Amino acid sequence: MKLLLILVVHITFYTALPGSAKIMTLKTREGVSQSFLLIENDNAVATVILFAGGHGNLGLTSSNENLMSWGSNNFLLRSRELFVNQGFNVVVLDAPSDRKSADGMLYGFRTCFEHVADIDFVMAFLRRRSRNPIWLVGTSRGTESVAFSAIFSLKPPSGVVLTSSMSEENKKGDSLPELMLDKIKIPVFIAAHEKDRCWVTRPEGATFQSFRGYCTLLLRGPSVSLRRLQWIIGSWLFGYRGPSY
Repeated sequence: MKLLLILVVHITFYTALPGSAKIMTLKTREGVSQSFLLIENDNAVATVILFAGGHGNLGLTSSNENLMSWGSNNFLLRSRELFVNQGFNVVVLDAPSDRKSADGMLYGFRTCFEHVADIDFVMAFLRRRSRNPIWLVGTSRGTESVAFSAIFSLKPPSGVVLTSSMSEENKKGDSLPELMLDKIKIPVFIAAHEKDRCWVTRPEGATFQSFRGYCTLLLRGPSVSLRRLQWIIGSWLFGYRGPSY
């Protein structure tokens, strides 16, 4: 009964879509709701939560065939069905209701505790639906969200994936080297594109040779080793060739 009451109080609504896709909305903080796209696979072995880059304000909607007003061409988000076909439940996280301006989650929100609270609430909801492990997957500025959550989550995910990570300091948010990556205690997989032309996601940042390389910072953690940290730098990732954004 207690679980039922929690679900009734905190699920604002959900919109059923063709297939197994649903747009879910949870009340996560006082006066704030968090929407996300949920695609479930009956035989899923894990759940992945996908974080787009940029301002992250997707504008999830059932009135658009892409199910979102922005970000449908983001390489990670447009690959969501590939994850489902490989045996994963997929969650695509939108910006929360208090970050719906043009700036969305830029300028520090991705590395604040309110954002962590929203993500923790979504993960708690998913754990009530399934015992599958949860991995956070971010690309570009989405790696800020993923890394910060891995550091400060009250109940961290099983692991994180960082693709085209924010490796350079910039005014619109934080770079990974500015975060306390040595506090991460869960497995980390890093992917970078050798021809990435974005100046804040340079592939050099994913190497151990780089002075500002976040791989080196991750390995300073007491429970992180090369066995728990995996990385790849290539020219073909998830069927996408070209610069990230």
